[in-house]
Amino acid sequence: MFAVLKTGGKQYKVQAGDVLRVEKLVADAGETIQFNDVLMLGGDAPVVGAPFVSGAAVQAEVIDQIKGDKVINFVKRRRKHSSKRTVGHRQKLTLVRITEILASGADASGVKLATGKGDAAPAAAPKAAKAAAPAAAGSDDLSQITGVGPAAVKKLEAAGLTTFAQIAALSEDDIAGIDAIKIKPEWVEQAKELAQG
Repeated sequence: MFAVLKTGGKQYKVQAGDVLRVEKLVADAGETIQFNDVLMLGGDAPVVGAPFVSGAAVQAEVIDQIKGDKVINFVKRRRKHSSKRTVGHRQKLTLVRITEILASGADASGVKLATGKGDAAPAAAPKAAKAAAPAAAGSDDLSQITGVGPAAVKKLEAAGLTTFAQIAALSEDDIAGIDAIKIKPEWVEQAKELAQG
């Protein structure tokens, strides 16, 4: 049985026991990871996904984090008085060994999902959801304060300040303790007025 999986913008045809060099994944050596983006399962009864085969997965063991071959890009322009440029690059890769191909039951396997080096976005999403929850629950329109624009509103909400009353209750020590944004004393005065109505 073989599978065609997608990771790092590339597609790989794999069987159990194959060793692959894929784009860098967030995993340590010895960990077991799972690829859920399976495009096709082959064998006695081939299954083609649209675009992915639901419930299918490929499990692999991380062997090591490595670097690819050195690539040198050299540019020299003739008759330009020594105009030349050299740029080198070594791609970061993860070496994995395919251990198992699951035709179904991928959700219940309990194995860590294979995620690329851009793992910051999923971690930031819950933080944004937490910031949006108080904003929707009972917050005031902080942009009514003169000098507070959309970017400042986001920074205030990230600091936990979502109402006029919270800003109005800030002391000078509280203002000095907030690193996310520099709160001006005029904002506190305007917040007091807006909190009263």
